[in-house]
Amino acid sequence: MRLSRLLVCAALIPAPALAATDWHAEGRAILEKAISVPTVQERADPRLGDLTSYLKGKFEAAGITDIVIKPYLNTQAMIVRWPAAGKAKAKPILLLGHMDVVEAKREDWPQAHDPFKLVEEDGYLYGRGTTDMKNGITAITVALLRLKAEGFKPKRDIIVLFTGDEENGGRGAELAATEWRKLTDAEYALNADAGGGAFLKDGTPLGFGLQTSEKMYQSFTFTVRNPGGHSSRPRPDNAIYELASALKKLETHRFTPALNETTRAYFTARATQEKGALGDAMRRWLKNENDSEAADLIEADPTEVGGTRTRCVATRLLGGHADNALPQMAQATVNCRILPGIPAKDVQAELQAAVGAGVEVAPTLSSHPSPASPLRPDVVKAYTDSIRARHPGSLIIPQMSAGATDGLYFRATGMPVYGVDGTWIVIPDDERAHGRDERIPIKSFNENLDHWHDMLTKLAG
Repeated sequence: MRLSRLLVCAALIPAPALAATDWHAEGRAILEKAISVPTVQERADPRLGDLTSYLKGKFEAAGITDIVIKPYLNTQAMIVRWPAAGKAKAKPILLLGHMDVVEAKREDWPQAHDPFKLVEEDGYLYGRGTTDMKNGITAITVALLRLKAEGFKPKRDIIVLFTGDEENGGRGAELAATEWRKLTDAEYALNADAGGGAFLKDGTPLGFGLQTSEKMYQSFTFTVRNPGGHSSRPRPDNAIYELASALKKLETHRFTPALNETTRAYFTARATQEKGALGDAMRRWLKNENDSEAADLIEADPTEVGGTRTRCVATRLLGGHADNALPQMAQATVNCRILPGIPAKDVQAELQAAVGAGVEVAPTLSSHPSPASPLRPDVVKAYTDSIRARHPGSLIIPQMSAGATDGLYFRATGMPVYGVDGTWIVIPDDERAHGRDERIPIKSFNENLDHWHDMLTKLAG
């Protein structure tokens, strides 16, 4: 009997408890459906409504019926509330995830790996969103369906927010943290888009990160203007050349490294694992935060890049208006990931000083400061217990994300947010989010389904 039918009949016939493996199969089916819907917001028809309707039906079949669909821009968000059984003993918990994914072109993936079709091969599940982050929305969904089927009675409301544009602006999370706050207000949030573990190819465990902070996302434009003219009579000054010179200065510019509470805890833990030159650099930097050479050595390692300082990189170019005309304007987009606590205007001023007065440095959109969340003992314990039930003795490391998530909008309003996903990957081979052949180990996917169930049992029970 299919799970959906079993749940519909539950009111009439007592249903036997499903084994974890049955919920793994249900999770696999939900992930397969989610992957098959190309929820790419930049497309004219992202079809995100197909996914929200599917997930809404899953929740409703389980008896969780307080569901609000919020259209915005060309997408939508879904807010689900499972009320406490009786009078709530505490404020709600908010569970965060996003349904949209980055575009994937069929011609870029091997023939057997259609990016929008779940494919199993050699112990992996392939498809766009397997790691970022349809695995996460699947884990949250299955956890609630499973708890409901088991007769779990939450002592506080559990709220789910699935947005539709995290990869392209995050307007849904911004609205949910402000205008829709009555629907999402909670004591704290658990984010499925951060956290998780890593192993080296030889099986060496690197531990699991509990994300308590993330860098602030801020883009700037570098613009050079020029009178231009006919291409047959080149000027000594050229907007494209001047912009190119500015970008070379950006390439070599290094922001001052700095430690904060989260990164100090992270590198303290990592220093116990690394015995070679990388470990020596970590230990040096922890002893002397002004040892920029040690910080540079850490930053140069591909597994640690972005962890020691603010980083800015050119991501887009625009310039010229005709093949036979000198450029009157050349512009680059520079994306920055700024350490918590550093104002965007300070980064803008440093960039302006680095490239010189001939280049106009201007912010694109307003930034959203994202202060670090304090380590809550109950969240740390629930996460630690769940991870160590599957990976005994694993190192649990506070983590600052180099990238941005929907969590930053809630942190900006004062709500603590914790990245507590339980998936793990083998690095560097499985670091494929936003890239070709995105994949997740099947064992990791199944463990994460159980992980979210166990965490919510402790935190909401």
